[in-house]
Order: sequence, then structure tokens, then C-alpha cells
Amino acid sequence: MREIFNNLELYQQNGNLLQTTSLLLTVFENINEGIMVTDDKMTILFVNSAFENVTGYKRDEVVGKGPKVLRSGVHNRQFYSEMWVNIRKNGNWQGEIWNKRKSGEIYPEWLSIIEIKNHEGNLTNYCGIFTDLSERKRVEEQLEERALKDSLTEVNNRFSYLEKMETLLNEGSKNGISQHAIFFLDLDRFKQVNDTLGHEFGDLLLVEVANRLKKLLRAKDIVARYGGDEFVLTLTNIRHPREAAQFADEIIRAIEKPVKVNNQEIFVSTSIGISIYPHDGNTTEDLLNRADRAMYYVKQSGKSSFSFYFDELNTDANRLILLDSELRKAIEHRDFVLYFQPKVDVKLNKVVGLEALVRWNSEKLGFVSPAEFIPYAEETGLIIPISEIILEKACEELVNLRKAGYSKLPISINISSIHFQQSNFLESIQRILEKNNTSAQNFEIEVTERTVMNSDQDTISKLVRLKQLGFKLSIDDFGTGYSSLSYLVRFPVDYLKIDKSFIQHIVSLADKQAVVDAIIKMAHRLNMQVVAEGVESLQQLNYLNEMGCDFIQGYYYSKPVPMEELVEFLQFWEYEQQGDIGL
Repeated sequence: MREIFNNLELYQQNGNLLQTTSLLLTVFENINEGIMVTDDKMTILFVNSAFENVTGYKRDEVVGKGPKVLRSGVHNRQFYSEMWVNIRKNGNWQGEIWNKRKSGEIYPEWLSIIEIKNHEGNLTNYCGIFTDLSERKRVEEQLEERALKDSLTEVNNRFSYLEKMETLLNEGSKNGISQHAIFFLDLDRFKQVNDTLGHEFGDLLLVEVANRLKKLLRAKDIVARYGGDEFVLTLTNIRHPREAAQFADEIIRAIEKPVKVNNQEIFVSTSIGISIYPHDGNTTEDLLNRADRAMYYVKQSGKSSFSFYFDELNTDANRLILLDSELRKAIEHRDFVLYFQPKVDVKLNKVVGLEALVRWNSEKLGFVSPAEFIPYAEETGLIIPISEIILEKACEELVNLRKAGYSKLPISINISSIHFQQSNFLESIQRILEKNNTSAQNFEIEVTERTVMNSDQDTISKLVRLKQLGFKLSIDDFGTGYSSLSYLVRFPVDYLKIDKSFIQHIVSLADKQAVVDAIIKMAHRLNMQVVAEGVESLQQLNYLNEMGCDFIQGYYYSKPVPMEELVEFLQFWEYEQQGDIGL
């Protein structure tokens, strides 16, 4: 070591060489940077303690060897060639390099290499000084990951998704066209979870949904939380759009399974819009916009489903304007008709009631699905006059039922939560009954689970008052919102109507069977009866019968029909029961 320092001009000029050398040795041994000194032939002469700590090599393991002992294999020959060109040209080089510890671990370091020459200008040594960048890299990666991840769900955030999509589409344009499916998801009824159970429950629900989505994806697929309760996914390199349809089905099934949060089960579903690259667009923005439009179409058409983008969705804005004006005209002229679906007693095989369902044929729009105009009417408040028209028409059709000899069949009326929440709701109901000279005993009021979930005093008072007036009460779409059942004991409810989403898969999915069976047992314990909606097959009917379900509605018996066809159906049913005709 003394020999090396003698070659340094600094030390030759210093009168107290021994003192200076001692000081330099102290610094050399205690500095945090690793130091390696070689001769002009690149043979290691000595290293400091920091070198040992960083690399894992002891001095006697490297002295006499070359720096290649640290080489990681990450860099190619050109990298080292350019490094030495710089050293010989400028006398130094610095940059980031990946080396290998004794353990075999590859790590990054910031390395400075300098030439050391004697007073005659002849090269005598090389000195390498390096800083281990491993920890800094880890911190940078964590910061970068946080910047690209959604802090709640730990999936990609919007910015990260857009970046990855740009990379994906750019690679596709270079390597030949591939097909990718872009999914835009919005959770149904998520706002009700937040409003009713609190944001903490909502956050936990989003985390669980994100985890379920991640489990469905392949390595190269992308999922991100786009904002609020919206998620976007990209299914890469699909061969046919039917793969996207199958995947959308998987998503719907995964999300509709109950989510358990703090020992409470929550049920949600999702609406999905799908666009296909490059058929529906060549940019991420276009693909997302079109998937979003398709998702909105699903929302308007009944939720808990999926739709591919199609060109007619571009006319949505114009259609919405026309829908508004035509709906207002329909209200003014009472241009709505009622269809009726029978409710059948499972044990007696007897029609015991009817559900009234609104239908609307517009002069300019043609037939407009209730799944389209009812949500819009709720958003605009037009649902209130529409609900009143429905009740008035139900009173009128009740007269036709009596004339046909079916005076004992009550009619179920669906009441919108918007209408129910109005301060004059009860007064408007009573006024319509009095105007039509009929009584509440002829009707059943159906409200959704969402309507009564808040359980506030106003809700309870209205339900109690409806019972006092003589209405039967039913909770519609039961099971689609929440399974917290404690609120039921507070309400004077007669019937629970199990949502058709449970009935559709009751034959094939054990979890659906378990939920339906639990609802039936629970309802009976609370002295309520159960109506199953959407029954379409004998298998479903048999399952429900075995579980003790009280009443059935669905296409297995009859689709919703106008009054004239309903009367024919009832007459046919009576004849069949009497054995006058056979099937």
C-alpha cells in the first residue's frame, strides 16, 4: 500500500507522508463507498471494508485477481468496450453497472473508474469507487409501483392502464394485427352499498372485486380500477370475439357471488361493455369510449349482463332527446298499457294473483323496453306520474277481470323507490283508489329491497299505513342487494320475491340452491311467503317445490300478456284443472 501512495503526486509533495498516509488509510477503511485499486494490468492490489460488505468477498479472496470476478453477465462486450474507450480517452468513466456478489446475487452500483498516473504521466493504477444502488432501486421501484397502482385495490390505476394499452397497441402494429377485447365494468347498486353500509364496506367490496378479477386473468392481460366502482380489463390476443363473451360470463358469475364483509354478506352484480381492437378502434381512447357506451346500454337494458359495442350506440344522444319528448307525450296521453303475469300456488297448482307490468309503444320510437324508459323516468322524476298512471290502469283492468269472472285475483303493482319516497305518496294512492271506487284489498304493493333498506322511520310508517289500508306487501328482487336480514322483522311484509338471477342457475349451481333454500326457510320463520320469479323449466319448478317455495312466476307458466290473452289463459287453466281438456 505504501508503494501505491508513493506513486501519487499528492503524497510525494506532502512533507509528512506518514501522517498523510495514516489519515488516508483511516478514510479508506471507513468510507461508505466500496474502493478497489488495481495495478496497470488490472490486477487487484487492495480493497476496503465497504468493498467486502457490498460484494461479500474478503480481501484475500480477490487480491491478485482481476475485476472480472465481479462481472454479472448482464452487460455485453460492447458495453465494456465503450467504457474502456472513455477511460483511455478521458482518464475516467462513471455510470450504472450491474455486478455480482459472492452469493451470486446480481446488484446495481454506481461506479467511477479513474486512471492514476505518476509524476511522469505514466499509468500506474486504476481506482474503482462504487456505491451500492440496491436499496435506492428498491425504493424507486416501490415509488413507481405506487404511482402506477391503485392505492386501494392494488391493481393498475387509470394512468398505468393507459400506458400499458399504448405499449400493447404499438407492439401490435409492429408485429402484425392481433385482436384484443376491452371490457368496461361498472358495479350495479354500488352506490346503495356506500349509502347504506358506509364507505368502509364499499372499499372492502372494491378490494374483493379486484381480487376476483385478477384471478380470472392470464399473464399478459391487464386489469385496472378506472375510477370509483369502474374497472377496465383487456383480454389480449383473442382469436374470436366469442372468447370475450365467454370471459364476460365468467366475470359476471365471479362478481355475483356474495361478498362477506365483517360477517355480513353483500350481493352486487356488474354491467359490462366490450369493444374489440382493431374492429372498434385503433386507439385506447376510442376503444374505451365504445366499451363505455356499450356498458351504459347494458345499464339501461336491465344490468347484470354484457354487450358488445355496435354502431347504433352512436345515436344514443339523439335517441335520449327523442325518448324524453316522447315519454312526456305518453304521460300526457296515458299511452301505456299493462301486461299481466300469473302467480301460481305451487302446492295447489292454482293461479292466485297477477303482476302488472307496464308496456309502451311509441309512435316514433316503436316498442320501448321498460329496461330503457323506466331508469330514465326515475332519473328525471317522470316515474311518479307514470306510477300513478299504472295504478289507475290497474284499477280499470280490475273491472275487466271482474266482468270475466275473476274478481278474487289481486293485482301486484311495482312501486318505484322515487315514488315511494314522495311525501304525498300515500295520499296519491288513496286518491286513485277512491277515484276508481275500489279498495286496497284488491292489490299488492311491491317495493324493491333497495327501497326499504334504509329502515328509517318514514319507510316503516308508510309500510305500516299501506297494511292498514288493506294492501298486501311484497319485497321485490330480494337477494340482489344485501343479505342483512335483520331489517325484515321491522316491516309488515307478506311476501319475498326471489330475484330471477338466483332462479336461472338453481339447477346447475349449488351456491344458488343454498341461497334460495336459506331465503325460503328464513321467510317462513318470519311468517312470510316466498315468490320465485323467472321460472322457466320443470327442473327449476321441482327444485323450488322441494324447498317449500310457495308461489311461482315465469315463462314456464306464462309470459306477461295483455288482459284479453290473460283471460283466455285463465279460462284454459280452469278447464285443464277440471279435466275438461288434456295436453
